[in-house]
Amino acid sequence: MKNNDILRLPSLAVDQVEEDEHGYYITAAAVNRMASCPECGRKSLKKNGTRPQLFNDCPIHGKQVILNIVRGRYLCKACGKTSHEEIADLSKSRRMTKRLVSYVQKKAISHTFADVASETGINEKTVRNIFNDYVPLLEKQHKPETPRWMGIDEIHIIRKPRGIITNVEQRTVVDVLPNRNKALIKTYFKNMKHRHRIRYVAMDMWPPYRDAVRDMLPQATVIVDKFHVVRMANLAMEKVRKALREKLTPSQRRALKHDKKVLRKRLHDLTDEEYLLFSGWVRNYPELAQAHVLKEGFFALWDSPTRSAAEQAYEKWKADVPQELMPYFHPILRAMGNWHHEIFNYFDHRITNAYTESLNNLIRVMHRMGRGYSFEALRTRILFSEGIQKTRVKTSARARRRADESTHCFESTLFTIEEEKIFNYGADIEKLIQLIKETNS
Repeated sequence: MKNNDILRLPSLAVDQVEEDEHGYYITAAAVNRMASCPECGRKSLKKNGTRPQLFNDCPIHGKQVILNIVRGRYLCKACGKTSHEEIADLSKSRRMTKRLVSYVQKKAISHTFADVASETGINEKTVRNIFNDYVPLLEKQHKPETPRWMGIDEIHIIRKPRGIITNVEQRTVVDVLPNRNKALIKTYFKNMKHRHRIRYVAMDMWPPYRDAVRDMLPQATVIVDKFHVVRMANLAMEKVRKALREKLTPSQRRALKHDKKVLRKRLHDLTDEEYLLFSGWVRNYPELAQAHVLKEGFFALWDSPTRSAAEQAYEKWKADVPQELMPYFHPILRAMGNWHHEIFNYFDHRITNAYTESLNNLIRVMHRMGRGYSFEALRTRILFSEGIQKTRVKTSARARRRADESTHCFESTLFTIEEEKIFNYGADIEKLIQLIKETNS
């Protein structure tokens, strides 16, 4: 291999290459002499010696690369300023090549800063600074399409709940917000382009979400995610189980704790062995049996074919809650009263955030991969990891008119051109999951 071939930087000529077990040490100099003074712009330069400087470059063959650049120093006879020759392939702000800056920017999104630092031979703090400088550039380019069916959810990471905006229709992450308070959500909606296009918003029963949508997206229909509602029945069942446990012997408590998953499961999903365990508990403890019937009945509401049928079934279900179990099922009754309209909107528009549970699991895994990282770093990994954007290219043919200049005629000529528009829907959840699997393999 020729010396110049190993570097492949057009502005540098390689003089010497040394290699050891740790990496490559390459001595190089500028190909072209400095033509004019960078201070005054005049071509009155006099060479005033050289100065060697060390720069990092991208790894070669899995080894770190250090460049020893012998830079010419020039004195301007016009303005008296001394300058080092500018080399196009070197970063002006860091002691590394431009391509290494770009390499670190992209690599730091999907790998820990420590791993990138170890691979390239630069300081971990420098990797972090390059990453932090890169994020605002990514933000400017991040222009996902406003979803017609939007989801709002949250996840507790880095000691606080964070808001997640999703495109329900496309199964993508549109954005991750630093918190979930009403002021931030309203501001986010206010700055959202074409927010009038949003038709439906699926959410859990967090009042600030509903208030923000009512204020900023009055045309949108709010739909409470049914999975946030039906799981309340399992929570009520769990409260009954725990209350019963206090009355049991130690061995019975252990057995009831072991069999709690059987009680949470839908009756039609039980295996023969599980049904045998289930039968023993409900036969001997009537309150457990009543709670399970109520739990199953509440789940069955969501099989109703219409909104009217669901509302009628709910009123019957509510009337069947016995007084002794009312404390356990009161949270459901309260939620159904406070959010009645939004909950039953599901039966008119069957939209859910069902897939966000896999999203939440994914984000937790990413968080474990980057312990000690800031929220901003984690958000960048979720939104901007390479190759995860879900896009669609639409080509349209449009007719244009132009003057016929060849004949100096004022008549116009019709011609057809093809135009392409790229629609970006955000980070594809399935691709994010695949990315995690590949990273952990």
